[in-house]
Amino acid sequence: MNPSGALNPSPRTLDVESIVHFDKLVTSGAGSMHGWHAQSLDLRGRSRELKMLDPQGAIFLGCTFDDGIEESLRSRGALIFPKMRGVPFNPYRGTLYTARELYEDISTAEYEATLDARIYQWSILPGKRASLDATLAAALHDHAIGDALDELLQDGDLAGTRLVGVMGGHAAQRGTKEFADAARLGRLLAQAGFTVATGGGPGAMEAANMGAYLSGLPDADSIAALQTLASIPGFRPSVTAWARQAAAVVERYPEGTPTLGIPTWFYGHEPPNLFATHIAKYFANAIREAILLELCNGGIVFLPGSAGTVQEIFQDACENYYGAPETITPMVLVGRDHWERTYPAWPMLRSLAAGRPMANRIFLVDTVEDALAVVAAG
Repeated sequence: MNPSGALNPSPRTLDVESIVHFDKLVTSGAGSMHGWHAQSLDLRGRSRELKMLDPQGAIFLGCTFDDGIEESLRSRGALIFPKMRGVPFNPYRGTLYTARELYEDISTAEYEATLDARIYQWSILPGKRASLDATLAAALHDHAIGDALDELLQDGDLAGTRLVGVMGGHAAQRGTKEFADAARLGRLLAQAGFTVATGGGPGAMEAANMGAYLSGLPDADSIAALQTLASIPGFRPSVTAWARQAAAVVERYPEGTPTLGIPTWFYGHEPPNLFATHIAKYFANAIREAILLELCNGGIVFLPGSAGTVQEIFQDACENYYGAPETITPMVLVGRDHWERTYPAWPMLRSLAAGRPMANRIFLVDTVEDALAVVAAG
């Protein structure tokens, strides 16, 4: 898996990222658009330039043109993917999601009316997964999200940051020790200079994103936020109430520390949390899992969880087992009783690592403070 979030990155293509970029290329004297990829650009008013340039080998995804230009480009060798009708999302979007976008109008509308819910409903319609149009739309969307994630990490707000993943169960309820521990871990990691990345869902994931998001504020504000959230412990029975409570906290503290969430509509019944400032939401869970684990160059902390967290432990272990020594990052399991007795992943992980370069990069600790110490030590 390439560390880029893109599904099929290629060094031989040029992503035309904006109208400003397009105009700069034109004024620089370009005569051909061969290898150009333009995505979701409004190219109306650029008819003269598009007619002047040789479009052979160019790809336009979901762009808007003046009348007649699309036919001209196609006839001269361009490949044009039109805007797709009947889908509740833009398959060619150029940016990641925000909680505000996914939960638009949540203060007055029910969750079922939000963009997040409408996309999930579309994805599970009978026969939708077998539909060629739906498969193409979902694949194009996930590729676009990968491109946007790549841009964020290379040139955007998170460029040059060290990402530490926090994995844990979605069932951790607000108001519990498990939730508070995950929030404290996120806070400590962010205060130590790391960027927190999670699966973007509820439970421990929400707590870690929240702890990082509020890490620049005094302890009293973080405690107050935890108390506010605790009045609605989980997303069942009402996602609406759960989301509104989080939205109230975000509204109170609108300038939080950047955090990353990478959720999936494959688990669409688990809503994305509102404390990830950048949300890379995918349809394909396998792609999403691999990208999330690959991006965490500062290591991964595994809080108590069940099936999903166990899967993530051994998926990460597989990468480290076969990886070059220089690519192996710390794996930190928090909770001896949980990982030695409840779900004994630790004995198997230790046996798997024996004699391998990863053997000195796996850790079992008791507290989130211990986990921070391991990650901070590199």
